Amino acid sequence: MEARFDLMANPLGAKIAKRIYNVSLAIVQSSLPEATQNLVMLRASQINGCGFCVDYHTKDATAAGETADRLHLVAAWYESTVFTDAERAALALTEEGTRIADTRHPVSDETWNQVREHYDDDQIAALVSLIAMINANNRLNVIVRNPGGSYQPGKFADMAN
Repeated sequence: MEARFDLMANPLGAKIAKRIYNVSLAIVQSSLPEATQNLVMLRASQINGCGFCVDYHTKDATAAGETADRLHLVAAWYESTVFTDAERAALALTEEGTRIADTRHPVSDETWNQVREHYDDDQIAALVSLIAMINANNRLNVIVRNPGGSYQPGKFADMAN
């Protein structure tokens, strides 16, 4: 499978990608735990069917020390015992925030209250922004059919600034 279009080879596409990457850096540098960030990005990418992003976030999570057991269970987190209550709240928000077109009231008060119980305001700002950004990235990659399988951790480290 080949990508339909190489956004990074297009000057405007590369400029936009760089801006998106820099927004993501603010989230990465927040106090939201790295493990939670990786789980959220992986789960949204699974829901959206983004092979490139599933590859990317699985490999980055592994490089950061995430266990294979937890990565294998992200797709069925709600039926698993390997996630903390805080991670479960973040994964619930990810699912509801990603599937916004599937219901009239996409983020339940129950989920929001669980998030408020486990995260402070800065972490919530990072979490909500992370969910929005990964969904945007998933859509970019799915639309151009960016395939999964060839990502190497650290591939985009030079995009900062």
